[in-house]
Parts: sequence; C-alpha cells; structure tokens
Amino acid sequence: MIEVEKAIEIVLANSKDFGVEKVSLSKSYGRVLRENIIADRDFPPYNGVTMDGIAIKFDDYNNGVKKFEIEGIAAAGNPQKELIQNNFCLEVMTGSIMPKGADTVIQYEHLEIKNNSAILLDFDEKQNQNVHKKGFDRKKGDLIISEGTLIGSPEIGVLATVGKNEVLVSKLPKTLIISTGDELVDVEEIPLPHQIRRSNVFRLKTALQKYKIEVDTAHLLDDYDQIVEKLKGYLNTYDLIMLSGGVSKGKFDFLPKALEELGVEKLFHRIAQRPGKPFWFGVFENKKVVFAFPGNPISSFMSMQQYFTIWLEKSLQLNPKPKTYAVLGNDVFFKPDLTYYLEVKVDFSEKGEIIASPVKGNGSGDLANLVEADAFIVLPKGKTYFTKGEVYPILFFRNIL
Repeated sequence: MIEVEKAIEIVLANSKDFGVEKVSLSKSYGRVLRENIIADRDFPPYNGVTMDGIAIKFDDYNNGVKKFEIEGIAAAGNPQKELIQNNFCLEVMTGSIMPKGADTVIQYEHLEIKNNSAILLDFDEKQNQNVHKKGFDRKKGDLIISEGTLIGSPEIGVLATVGKNEVLVSKLPKTLIISTGDELVDVEEIPLPHQIRRSNVFRLKTALQKYKIEVDTAHLLDDYDQIVEKLKGYLNTYDLIMLSGGVSKGKFDFLPKALEELGVEKLFHRIAQRPGKPFWFGVFENKKVVFAFPGNPISSFMSMQQYFTIWLEKSLQLNPKPKTYAVLGNDVFFKPDLTYYLEVKVDFSEKGEIIASPVKGNGSGDLANLVEADAFIVLPKGKTYFTKGEVYPILFFRNIL
C-alpha cells in the first residue's frame, strides 16, 4: 500500500501525449489548444467608435464651439470618412472607423440634434473619449492564446477573429469503460433481489464528456477465462481502459491476476486512503494505460476525481490549474491512519472564503449521498481531529466556482 502523494506522482509520471489533430472551429469548443494563437493584425485593427454620436475635432470644442454642423454619417462597415472643415462633425455609429481628421466622439445623450446641427448640452467632454485606439488591446504578432489552453467561448471568439477556421488540438484517447460483476444488470432491466443496475459506467462516462471524449462501454462477468480473453482484445484496441470493480481481495476479484497474465505492468495497487483503498493502476507496452477503480461507487468516483482527472489533463497537455483550498465548516473526527476524502457541501463566506461542510453518508457504497455534496475535502493522514476553520485542499466535482 502506497501513500496518496506517491500514487499521484506515479500517475502523473505515466501521462501519455496522444498527439494532435486539426478540427474545425465549430468543433473546437472544450478541446485543448495545441498551437499558440498570434494576432494577425492589430486589435482593434482601426481606431474604432465605441458610442453612437458625433465625431469632432477636439480643438473646436476647446475653442468654445457648442454647435457643430453635420456633414455626413459614418456607419459601421463603411470605408473611413474624413472630417475636413472646422466646426463641423460627422455622425458616427458604434463599431465604425473613426473619421480621419476627428479625434473625439460625443455621444447622442450629450447632444440635441436640430436642423442638421448637433448642439452640445452642458457636459464636460474629454479629448479622445469614446475612441478605441488601433492596437490598444494587442499588436500584430502578439501572443493572444497560449498552447495548452482549454478552448471556451472567449477563445472561440478570438480564434474566429484571427481567421482560424481550423484549429490544432490534442488528440483524444480511444477509451473503453468496463464494468465487472455478475450482480450487475443493464439500466432498463428490473433487478432481482440479489442484483443492482450498472451505474459506475455511466457516471465515469459522463465525467469524460467534459473533455469531449467519446467512450465505448463493455461488461465482464466474474469468469476468469472470459476476462482474460476479452481484456486481451481490448488492450490491443484502446489507448485507455477504465475498469470498475473486481480489484479488491475477494475470491471473484480476478482483474489484478488477469492484467498481470496479459502483461500489463502494475504500477501500484492499494493506496492509504478512504474511500478507494483498492485502486489499481498500470500500463501496457508503455503506451496503453489501465485505471482499475474499486466497485463501490464513492470509491470509484473519488479516485477518478483525484487521479484520473490529473492524468488526463496532463496527457492532453492542458496547462496546470492552481490547487484549490477550502475552510472546514465543522469539526471532524477520523481515526484510521489514512488520507480521508470527505464529501462536503460548499458555501461561500462574506469574506470570500470557500466553506466546506461535511455531508454525512453511509460509507463508500452510499451512491445517493453524492447528490447532496459538491466536492471532496482532502484531510491528511497522521491526524485524528480536524477542527472547524482549518484549511485543506478540495476537489470539486460540481462546477460551482
């Protein structure tokens, strides 16, 4: 049995870069960017008008002019116009290019338009107001988005702006999730008293949807020969295999032995933690990766949050995230000398603190208790009493920040 820190170190050391692929802009949302995005021209590309109103020469206003004759309109999308005469103005629309010869925009709210003239009301105007200067945000050639960024809506907007109709992103691993056990039946079936429906597969599969990974699923009965035969084919087909159940010390927990027989190198089995102590991790031919989670739903779910997520994000070359911490909302007593992943409900204090309050469950088989929680707070081994107000790392499984 190894410590949590060592298990994390081993998992991260065995991340795999699955390569890159080119996808259309419309399919890049949620993928990991694998190229630096450079400004192909200045941002903005011209001096832009930010308010509907009139464009003037500020010197006219400075010299006491309060009434400007309107000599035309500059609309968004039209070529640049030029303001030549003193004491004149051009009406301008938001998004239009600032007329040549003008340097200041006065919005309509500060004006009275009458008889083709713009009369300035009693407002203090400033030079260059309501003008977004060319190149003020970014210059041509500037780095806008770094490789390793998760592409969201803001990134989509930038990619479109620089003309990236196709984008290089991390290639996704071909993935299989396998449930094990004679007691499991399909979701649509009515289970007998000694049976339960398959749930871990669907929960694990849903967690991968966040990364746009399409997942195949399978089920293995508690038959050693069948397990070996099926796994042999799966190992030759998939980059990533995730198993649920069959890794503890029961008489029908065949997976560790079967994986060893097939040449999968065990990197660790059993971690000093609760829940999820029997978790198994290994590699095949140094390029395929196997995560074998315990069958108990809380154990498999927690292990995925702590180990699989960081492995996947590193494999996809996603830029590392800062560790998140929370304030313990209640006293906790935990006697076993194990790292304790405690289910918590999250709230926020007026000081901006994340408050994590324990959600009492009934052990690692209490699947329904996850519905009441938002995260796991990580309480280190070597300690029995954890006091309200102490700060510890937290693993969110709901997007509430």
